[in-house]
Amino acid sequence: MAVPGKKTSNNFSSTLSQGGAEDFDIYCKICDRANIRLPVFGYCVDCEEHLCQSCFNTHRLPKPLHFHQLLDKEHMPQQQKQHGSSKSTSSSRIGDFTKPCTKHRKEVIKFYCYDHNALICNVCVALEHTPTSCHVDYIPDISGQILDSTEFKEALKDIDKLTNKCSQITSDLKQGVATSTTSLQDAIAEIDNFRKEINKRLDNLEKEVKDTATTTQQENEKKLKTTETSCDDINKSLQASADTLKYLNSNKKTDQLFTELKLAQQLIEDNSNIISQLPTINDIDEYIFEPNQDIKEFFQDQKSLGTLSGKNKKQTVEQENQGAGAIKLSTPRKINAKSSSDIKNCWISGIAVSPQNQIFAVDLFNQSIKMININSGTIKQLKLMSPWDITIVSSDSLAVTLPQSKLIQFISFSPDSLSLKNKLNVDGACYGISHHQGKLAVTFTARLQIMDLHGNTEVKVDKDSNGGNIFSHPQYVTTNSHSIYVSDSYKPAVLRFNWQGEMIGLVEFNYPCGITLLDDGSLLVNGYASYCIYRVSGDCKDRKTILENVDRPQAVCWCAESRSLCVSRFNGDNDSDGNYIKVYEMM
Repeated sequence: MAVPGKKTSNNFSSTLSQGGAEDFDIYCKICDRANIRLPVFGYCVDCEEHLCQSCFNTHRLPKPLHFHQLLDKEHMPQQQKQHGSSKSTSSSRIGDFTKPCTKHRKEVIKFYCYDHNALICNVCVALEHTPTSCHVDYIPDISGQILDSTEFKEALKDIDKLTNKCSQITSDLKQGVATSTTSLQDAIAEIDNFRKEINKRLDNLEKEVKDTATTTQQENEKKLKTTETSCDDINKSLQASADTLKYLNSNKKTDQLFTELKLAQQLIEDNSNIISQLPTINDIDEYIFEPNQDIKEFFQDQKSLGTLSGKNKKQTVEQENQGAGAIKLSTPRKINAKSSSDIKNCWISGIAVSPQNQIFAVDLFNQSIKMININSGTIKQLKLMSPWDITIVSSDSLAVTLPQSKLIQFISFSPDSLSLKNKLNVDGACYGISHHQGKLAVTFTARLQIMDLHGNTEVKVDKDSNGGNIFSHPQYVTTNSHSIYVSDSYKPAVLRFNWQGEMIGLVEFNYPCGITLLDDGSLLVNGYASYCIYRVSGDCKDRKTILENVDRPQAVCWCAESRSLCVSRFNGDNDSDGNYIKVYEMM
């Protein structure tokens, strides 16, 4: 059967043979079906057939074949596919093409352009990625080499890396959101405290002016009452004198009338003098309230109560990693904590220092809290049952642990007085205590507890992941915005926790006692057994001795405002040396 448009004759050249002969390794498949075998000129990727020159030139003339990709002899496959196997393979591969082209949605992806690293369709090949401009391959011709290839394995590794990275980002963000939420709750507590301080100050100012108004009113009423009494007395005496004069005059008793008249004239003179000294309406003022313009203008000028600002995370990390370098301290001066009413010598088991140069000392032996003015040395004292440690909660209140009573006692203070406030019942003997942004970190016999100022427990830390006890005898605790540090005398170590109760650091010590934080995030630790004071980095990875030959240091407190360090002494022997608190100035 002849192919339309082609003529056959009995005499073919050497390049033409009748069907069935194997003169060519690769031949035109279209002509072969017409029993004519011609050498190939090119290849149709879509039809997966080799073509002679005539078929190649006319292949894309029919409309359905407009976008078929043709390869010249140089780029075409160099092996002929058998008809049977080609058909089955083509059929199976056509079904694999399911991904639509991103540019031509009605076409499916069949080719790959190496030059543009792009998956493309027939239309892309015809319009943009022609064989003359790009290196394009038919995907079924190159896909076999992908199986278990290095590229395949690397892709899986990259996918694992990205999925792990996403998981890590999500986990970190979750932790960050939790930390942020905690910090915002702390900020809200600080806002409340700040507002309370403002309210308290305004209440005091209001009370002062109202007290003045009340005092003035009382003085006015006192004037009125005094005047009413005086005028009543004058009226009575004058009326009595007038009555006497009238009686004597009507009865013609001239001698007595003369005498009474002279007495009445003297009475009139005396009472006139008294009346002239009495307050009048001109002595009583009317009042209006004139607001303090400074306060009024101050509040009018304010745009907000304060601002929320993000913490400098880099600075926080630097503070946590602050090295335990040496610091220079002055020769200490001694503050006598013993008062004239004390029966025993002092054992100062806890210390706190206010910005107003007040030392708050817990005197265990004399069972009292003492407020000591650093400059004058005067002492105000409040009795409590077996107190242990103390922390400043606000500008006018303290919290003290009472281990035997299983209580946390709040105390109000002013420059010249101490007074009891409310108390919290706790479920055990409480020892160390530290306040930060509305939360209390409290150590018990074998645990750390984080609670709010109402006594509601937020976190309790006592067991490790294996169910063992984390603590042996935690005595003291100190806190900042990101860490809680606990000294455990019997472990013996200083342990670091975050506010979620996770232990994030530890440094071993020989019987550590009091601890306090410096401005840079490092901390100072009293070494009771070593007679030393150490500086420890915020991450608990480094430490250095800064003071030696300190006799059994017990409690310690750093005051940022005065740049001073207060240290007390263990006094189990009840000797007079325990009466003194040493104050070091940072040089």
